[in-house]
Amino acid sequence: MTSSTPDSTRPLEGLRVIDLTRALAGPYGTLLLAGLGAQVIKVEDPRGGDLARDNSPYVGRDGVVVEKRHDDDISISHLTRARGKYGVTLNLKDPGAGEVFADLVRNADIVMENFTAGTADRLGVGYAAARAVNPGIVYCSLSGFGADATDGGKAMDVIIQALSGAMYTSGEPGHPPVRIGVPIADMLAPVFAVIGILAAIEQRHRTGEGQHVDVSMLGALTSFVAIENWAAMASAGMEARTGLTVQRLSPFGVFQCADGYVAIVAVHEKLAQGLFRAMRQPELGDEPRFATRDARVANAEMLEATINAWSRTLPTAEVVALLEAEGVPVAPVRHPEEALVDPRVVARGETVAVAHPSYPSEVKLRSVGVPIKFSAAHTGFDDIMPIAIGEHNASIYRDILGYSEERIAALHRTGTI
Repeated sequence: MTSSTPDSTRPLEGLRVIDLTRALAGPYGTLLLAGLGAQVIKVEDPRGGDLARDNSPYVGRDGVVVEKRHDDDISISHLTRARGKYGVTLNLKDPGAGEVFADLVRNADIVMENFTAGTADRLGVGYAAARAVNPGIVYCSLSGFGADATDGGKAMDVIIQALSGAMYTSGEPGHPPVRIGVPIADMLAPVFAVIGILAAIEQRHRTGEGQHVDVSMLGALTSFVAIENWAAMASAGMEARTGLTVQRLSPFGVFQCADGYVAIVAVHEKLAQGLFRAMRQPELGDEPRFATRDARVANAEMLEATINAWSRTLPTAEVVALLEAEGVPVAPVRHPEEALVDPRVVARGETVAVAHPSYPSEVKLRSVGVPIKFSAAHTGFDDIMPIAIGEHNASIYRDILGYSEERIAALHRTGTI
């Protein structure tokens, strides 16, 4: 983890976030805020903590394991998502929780939650309760279907992928829908949440008032699906689901090599001619079927078959070298493990190393960094995280809220914290 130093100011230093989120979508949003310098106080239920604590695999004294073997084994999900955050416990269902929540909010700038719509209000920790004690609070609700949803139930990434149409944007005609391999809905929605939060903070600079920021996972992912005009393509008779390629841009997509796959982009005339030269078949550029961009699109299946017939005979490295020599955009399709250690993303802190605080692992774990660079600021995570549930109760409740040791002990006895 990266610690801030006096001469490396991060953009959001001085802002305090009360983090009521759990699982992935919400915690990723507050992770970004922590990496940008905000002080994030993660609130967990004392009776088990964040759901991510029980996600397999775990890392500990036996290395990386599928099943938890020791009390100090840590879920890699928790290890990566709780970085840079303080951790306190608060039983939101306890009658005394409302007062503690109010004290937390009174001293904060931002609250973020990702309960099912209406749950925060029923627990007494919704926007109305927060605003009553701090009119300047920026309160973000990240839910499956929006804070005003009256139906829809609980939302998980795969559910949102299904409902948004995203699953049908991949795959081939006549084949099953394809789940996007990364939890795209869980990762995309919190990025919009952070954008909304920062916009509301900027507006607060002008008005002095906070507000409720409401982001839905379904809306976020569907808005990305909507960048393509599916109705127009259907009307034009263009196949929307084309598998490894995008035929309306042909040649564009993934092609097979003798030992792997490459991604090729040769949309424009100059690039297409370069591709044909790399294939040692420059005459393809003179054929009516491939001589213009529209002709290549109209005959995409035939063109793709021709490219695959060539690329399948060569190793990936040779295909890449031949195309690069002609200035055609090309890249090998890499395994995620290889991609995460690309020197370019490592040098920029876009992926970072993570490790159990007590036990080194032979497996070099890497996780998400903050993929933003500033000319006059830095990003990074403070060297702190809640390993144990409620690890920072004393430092937050005593040092920030001013609670006495007696009051903290009483809250423990009643099960409030």
